[in-house]
Parts: sequence; C-alpha cells; structure tokens
Amino acid sequence: METMEIHRGRLLDHIQLVVKDLAAARTFYTAVLATLKIPIGGEGDRFFWADELCVSSADSPAAIGTLTGRNHIAFQAQDRAMINAFYQAALANGGQDNGAPGERPYHPGYYAAFVTDPDGNNIEAVYHGAAKRSAPSVHITF
Repeated sequence: METMEIHRGRLLDHIQLVVKDLAAARTFYTAVLATLKIPIGGEGDRFFWADELCVSSADSPAAIGTLTGRNHIAFQAQDRAMINAFYQAALANGGQDNGAPGERPYHPGYYAAFVTDPDGNNIEAVYHGAAKRSAPSVHITF
C-alpha cells in the first residue's frame, strides 16, 4: 500500500470516551498529551477535553450512564522523540505497553508507539515521517 497524500481534520469533529475512573484518565491523558504539546482545554466535575477528545465519567449527562467500549485513537506527533516521550509518559501514568516505539509497515516512515489507557483503550502516537503540510492545524474562532 503506497500512501501519497493524507488529509487530517476533515472527518471527525470530536470523540468522547466514557471512563470508569475520571481521575485516573485525567492523570494519564494530561501526561501523554503534554508530550505531544496538546494542553487540556477545559474541565468540569465529570469531564475534561483536549482539542477533539472529550473524556467523561459515566454519570456525565452526555454519557447516558454507559462506558464506551475498547477504542483505538491515534494522536499525531511532530517527530520520533515525541513518540518516545509519549510512550514513557504513558507507562509512568497508568498506561500499559501495547507496542513499543518503532517503525511500522503501514507506509515508509510510519513511526509509532501503542499503549492501553487505564480503561483498556488502544492509544497510539504516530509520526508519519517528513512531509509537507498545507497548514499546521485548522484554527477555528467564533
């Protein structure tokens, strides 16, 4: 499979994970997202969010009392060093190894690490290698 062009930021608006232990999730995601230079954007008693990811407790009104199932979420990184830092931060903050940092066969230059978060979600950080971006991100203001 040869990938010549990929688009990011046009398919998903946001993702919600409903977790059993919000404090453990907050500790894990605050640490791993910091390695990717993604700050926690806001929080309340039963949720927190960062960019397109919202994490909430089961008693959050949006959760309807149900935990989400096992999900796979991949975060973009700017370089291989970020992947390595992500992996170490995950393991130090409640995550479990699900694939140490390294090249993957998905396309040339695909460097990633996989961990499971405290709820068993498969969380990946990926660096696609040197590439030209049309913009660093989509910036929306209201």
